Amino acid sequence: MRKSAILLIAGALAMTGCVSNKKYAALQAEHNALMQNYTTLQVDKANSDANGRSLEALLEEAKRNNAELKQNYANLQKSLDNSIMQNTQGNVNISKLVDEINASNRYIKQLVDAKSKSDSLNLALTTRLTRSLTSTEAEEVNVKVLKGVVYISLADNMLFKSGSYEVNDRAMQTLEKIAKIIKDYGDYDVLVEGNTDDVPINRTNIRNNWDLSALRASSIVQVLQNDFDVNPSRLSAAGRGEYNPIADNGSELGRQRNRRTEIIITPKLDQFLELIDKAPQGDDENY
Repeated sequence: MRKSAILLIAGALAMTGCVSNKKYAALQAEHNALMQNYTTLQVDKANSDANGRSLEALLEEAKRNNAELKQNYANLQKSLDNSIMQNTQGNVNISKLVDEINASNRYIKQLVDAKSKSDSLNLALTTRLTRSLTSTEAEEVNVKVLKGVVYISLADNMLFKSGSYEVNDRAMQTLEKIAKIIKDYGDYDVLVEGNTDDVPINRTNIRNNWDLSALRASSIVQVLQNDFDVNPSRLSAAGRGEYNPIADNGSELGRQRNRRTEIIITPKLDQFLELIDKAPQGDDENY
């Protein structure tokens, strides 16, 4: 009985030991699984933390980039505004410059037209006068156009006696032809200019060659006015004495050429002054 009880207890203990081992194994397996899951979770957490930090860095970088973009945009907008303002001012200056160029072109055209008109009239005047002269007169009258001005040079021996300023009768026919041309060209002024050689004058009523040249010019002016009705407001008289020679006074032929009276026919000065007044003026302060 006693033996049987011992055997029964031993068997029971044996059965109990077997059950504990299975549970242990199961628990161990469960423990291992949990540890693996824990490890996996730890790795995932580490990765998440790393990813979180990377996202934060990316976010900060994105914020910095965004701030730079905003600043660049502001700079570009400011530059654009300045460009628009400068372009607008540039357009104004260009427009003003074009207007001034056009005005200058019109002024140049006026000058060209005036010169062409003057040249044409001078050519017609010269042609008419030279055609009206006789062969004898043509030898003593020289007509030329220089820089738009007509010069009629008359030898003094045709106009005056030696040392005199009284116009002789032989000159009247020639002066009449010249007066007709002068009257036909009413827009022209007339300067009569006396010239002598360098031989001193010896007359009680004439001090020197200045006096002689001026008196001769005045005599021609008065003939044109009194005998041929040339408007005196168009006439001027001047004496240049011996100081405007066209030849060498060392020879008789040279002195003879220098003793002359020139009738100079020019367009009225006020016509050119009017053109000068119309000249376009630039405004430098705009450039």
